[in-house]
Amino acid sequence: MKFHKAPLQDAYVIEMEPRGDERGFFARAYCENEFREAGLVSHYAQVNNSLSVHKGTLRGMHYQLPPAAEVKLVRCLRGALYDVIVDMRPDSGTYGKWFGIELSEDNRTMLYVPRGFAHGFVTLRDNTEAFYMVSDAYMPGGERGLRYDDPHLGIEWPIPPEVISEKDQNWPLFDPEFHAIERLRGLR
Repeated sequence: MKFHKAPLQDAYVIEMEPRGDERGFFARAYCENEFREAGLVSHYAQVNNSLSVHKGTLRGMHYQLPPAAEVKLVRCLRGALYDVIVDMRPDSGTYGKWFGIELSEDNRTMLYVPRGFAHGFVTLRDNTEAFYMVSDAYMPGGERGLRYDDPHLGIEWPIPPEVISEKDQNWPLFDPEFHAIERLRGLR
């Protein structure tokens, strides 16, 4: 695997290295030793799989407060999606900034999302399937989110999100001061 630093602090874009012949290819999608050697979280408590039937389906922007803050390793198994992360860590040099990347069945690229980041995606094709490993079990009381269309964040979605849950439409706007205090409270 190849680990490339993303523009946001502690986030990585990960490429598999397929070895192929006339039968097809073989590649590792995850290796505990390689992740540990790269200084990344190497233990995952949960694996999630989502299918979005329609192009333009938005899922996000979600995050969890400590002690259940999650690291995610996201990959698109079928179709294509535009994956976005927002750094929610007030002590980070990239606090409040976002990064997006296309993940698809064609490029087989993965995104490593550190703890303290909001995460979401919009599907670029019908019947898009996402697969992601998560470091911590979901804790309903710690779930939070941000508006996908927050003008402060200015996320540039490649297509307009059209299928959006009521919950994802109603997350609050990003407030750097409030979110910093909320994160600190979650650490206690």
